[in-house]
Amino acid sequence: MLTEKPTILILHGWGLGSVLWQKTKETLEANGYFVFVPDLPGFGKEPPPEKPWAVDDYVNWVNDYDNKNKPSNFFLLGHSFGGRIAIKFATKYPEKLKGLILVSAAGLESEKSVKEISVSILAPYLSKLAFLPGYNFLREFFYRFVLKKTDYLKAKGTMKETFKKAIGEDLTPLLGTIKIPTLIIWGENDKTLPVTDGYLMNKKIENSRLEIMKGVDHTPQIEAPDLLAQKIIEFIKG
Repeated sequence: MLTEKPTILILHGWGLGSVLWQKTKETLEANGYFVFVPDLPGFGKEPPPEKPWAVDDYVNWVNDYDNKNKPSNFFLLGHSFGGRIAIKFATKYPEKLKGLILVSAAGLESEKSVKEISVSILAPYLSKLAFLPGYNFLREFFYRFVLKKTDYLKAKGTMKETFKKAIGEDLTPLLGTIKIPTLIIWGENDKTLPVTDGYLMNKKIENSRLEIMKGVDHTPQIEAPDLLAQKIIEFIKG
């Protein structure tokens, strides 16, 4: 699909998929932008992959999506998990992009919280304790009070291993190779990924600038969609 409008491709984070970006999409479109917000495989209306995917598999999917829908020479926005994909896409296909927008993007080693380490290291061994008399209580305690509501627990089927593959990859070494104009947006109250990650990305990506959204947590597309859209527009207009 060819258009003279500035084009933005948005990669959503781990969770419900594209639906959370509809308000931001509508605001951007009302300001004259052409916006793609696809559901990534395993999210929203897209079925999960038949086998666990790594971030590179999602990068290949986005490239195929681009080739099919023709939004080439576009601005790529990645939020949280989608930020991982956007970072790797920008390093592999920089010629396709006019700019990169990272919103509370995942990908740094520092994001590996105690909960995530528990998932990747302890969870696989938990089932081996099934012979213990108090196993059911132990399992309930582990999942409800140690891990609480992690994305891993909410994932099903191949998406559990996909999640583990994703958080197991540190993208810090790639940041210095990104040369295209980059906007980094972070909520100052982000409890999922620390705002220090935003400062580090800003430091590592040469042609970048950092915008901190005051009073915002990890989901600016829900908490302040109009302000988020405004920051995106200001970046694109230069």
